[in-house]
Amino acid sequence: MATAEQIKALLRSHADRDDQRFYATALQVAAQEARQGHRKLASDIKEMVEKSQVNSNLGLAPVKPTPLVQQPKGDLRGLLELTHSTVRIGELVLGAEVLERLHRVLLEQRQKDRLSQFGLLPRRKLLFTGPPGTGKTMSASVLATELKLPLYTIVLDSLITRFMGETAAKLRLVFDHIKQTRAVYLFDEFDAIGTQRGAQNDVGEIRRVLNSFLLFVEQDDSESIIVAATNHPELLDKALYRRFDDIIRFEKPCDDQIQKIIENRLAMFETRSLAWNEVTAAAHGLSAAEVTRACEDAAKEAVLHHDKKLSTTLVLKAIEQRQAGKE
Repeated sequence: MATAEQIKALLRSHADRDDQRFYATALQVAAQEARQGHRKLASDIKEMVEKSQVNSNLGLAPVKPTPLVQQPKGDLRGLLELTHSTVRIGELVLGAEVLERLHRVLLEQRQKDRLSQFGLLPRRKLLFTGPPGTGKTMSASVLATELKLPLYTIVLDSLITRFMGETAAKLRLVFDHIKQTRAVYLFDEFDAIGTQRGAQNDVGEIRRVLNSFLLFVEQDDSESIIVAATNHPELLDKALYRRFDDIIRFEKPCDDQIQKIIENRLAMFETRSLAWNEVTAAAHGLSAAEVTRACEDAAKEAVLHHDKKLSTTLVLKAIEQRQAGKE
């Protein structure tokens, strides 16, 4: 039957009148029931969702940003990369607090006109911190998908190395685009420009970039969502933190989240017989991305060498190889 988190997600989406999120969660419940052998219930749920979507004139295809948006040209070419995101929030496996805060961002953005009537602004300048592979970049994609906005990633390597001496001017172009085109803008590996001023390895160009970013982000009053993501928050200049509306810390998955990631990624296989205590214990310390890759390794091994039969041994072997790769 539906998990507590799925029930809460259904209620939240109903309260927010977010039909797409409601349907996505309902389909998750159907998939879970199918994995548990409740084929009739799963089929009934899926049929009801499809019928409701048709009646609401909502297609079954993933939500995509407006097709009129194109890859940046001219001076912005190579600085901004446009991504058509289709990841839904129901696909994220994150801690309850992180999910709650992402839902809060979405709710405030969807209700921004209502907030403005009381002189309030929605959260839109976000700092995501945490180890690699914990869902920071995917969460930025989810914000774009759920809000039906394009996702632009700022290519920091190009910003800094290709335009030495002109970086502040190029950064201004980026913020001009942020003002002109409402979208989600992701500054990934943000510590590349957000390093503390006066640090031992500080160079003048990086310091100028940081000063320019601080100025531009503070002056920005657009409707775009700015997401800065870093694996190393300890390297960031302290002045950056007060420029963000929310700072969200991502963590490596706990045992329950590890099991959910594995069940989701291996939904086409029989997983009920897996020794979950052994599997989750072996995967402890891996990021969500690493657990996902281990699942894919185990699935390939099962398909190619074990007649599509997935076993605890195969999953443990794949996880142990991932653990060994970290050492």
